[in-house]
Amino acid sequence: MPTRGDLFDPVFGANKVAEHLSDQAWVTALLDVEAALSCAAATLGLADGEHCAAVASAAAELSQPGGLDIAALGRASAAGGNPVIPLVKILRERAALAGVPGKVVHPGATSQDIMDSALMLLARRAGSVVLADLTRAADAAAHLARTYRSTPMVARTLGQQALPTTFGLLATSWFTALDSAAARLDAVLSTLPVQFGGAAGTLAASYPDGLTLADAFADELGLARQVVPWHTDRVTIAELATALGIVAGAVSKPATDITTMASTELSEVAENAPGGSSAMPHKQNPVAAITARAAARRVPALVATALSNMDHEFARAAGPWHAEWETVTDLLRLAGGAAHQLSVSLTGLQVHTDAMARNLDITDGLILAERVTKALSAHTDRARDIVTAAAASGTRLDQDPAITEHLNLAELSELLDPAHYLGHATDLVDRALAGRPTGDSR
Repeated sequence: MPTRGDLFDPVFGANKVAEHLSDQAWVTALLDVEAALSCAAATLGLADGEHCAAVASAAAELSQPGGLDIAALGRASAAGGNPVIPLVKILRERAALAGVPGKVVHPGATSQDIMDSALMLLARRAGSVVLADLTRAADAAAHLARTYRSTPMVARTLGQQALPTTFGLLATSWFTALDSAAARLDAVLSTLPVQFGGAAGTLAASYPDGLTLADAFADELGLARQVVPWHTDRVTIAELATALGIVAGAVSKPATDITTMASTELSEVAENAPGGSSAMPHKQNPVAAITARAAARRVPALVATALSNMDHEFARAAGPWHAEWETVTDLLRLAGGAAHQLSVSLTGLQVHTDAMARNLDITDGLILAERVTKALSAHTDRARDIVTAAAASGTRLDQDPAITEHLNLAELSELLDPAHYLGHATDLVDRALAGRPTGDSR
């Protein structure tokens, strides 16, 4: 069964994660949830163990590609507003062939229990792919930070040259953000809970075994146990959405930097396998970074959709709940694609240190104006005015009479060396690398 984007998933890096988010993946998760619920009932003696096995077998058969007609299931879902209703009917009919009573399938559950629990399964499965790519990207950035910890380059603020920094420190800002985003997503994924509340969240149909059945159900699925049914408490969905939003933001930062640094005018980095142009043979586009940025830029609106749909009324929402299914699925697809494309961009990124050195020199020393001003202030209270006037006139700082009056050429030569004004850049790189849980794996 194809994913939602056969044409564009490869472009935006979602090939692998999309396998866990396709219509087929949804149906498989729904059937896994139904089988787990029947088997949870059996572990408590509320159903026959052989019936549990038969339900699980029927669910596995239906989960196979071609096991059921997903298009027909979709059409049948329209009447009830979700696919669980017709799917339960199909599963009961298949299990009945093995002598399973209908009550063993879907015991004590409502459609939202199955949909929400399936969504949690999908998030866990797809989220593991997102985490893997995010970790690869962070590891690649950490490797760059270690390799180029002391390589001088221009630090740019508000689009202008500011002071010297190191490429290692810039790469450190990349991997620390990626690591933080990965840790937050991992924490959210590890606590995704089962959903089991019955028709109105009271577990009435499962009384007096509802609480133990809910716990056994969670254990069967490998999800966290719920405290109470969360039919209309959507903090879980909001936490997942915001974690994915943070992932997208953490990816966007290095993707944006790489795209800019790969421009012809800067030429400071290049991707290992740049893309070309259909019209211009000379183009070497940083396509992986560009598409990572493109995928990530679609995420905030979906996060806003998830947050704006938290106001579920009473015991079952009319609309906001339904709006979550594709929203969360698309969030996983886009955040995962962005993380994958960034990992491609960063792995094997070519760093042009000669271009970094050239760009440090294009202001003829003005990038060290702060340092010269500090040294000059020991001789005159007009230091800032003098250096500002020299910069405005285009005069080199080591040739301006008002400066050379107080500082000799040897002093100015040292002051205007970018490698001698890096502050704690290398210390910061070392500190961040030492603080990584797994360190730089390469």
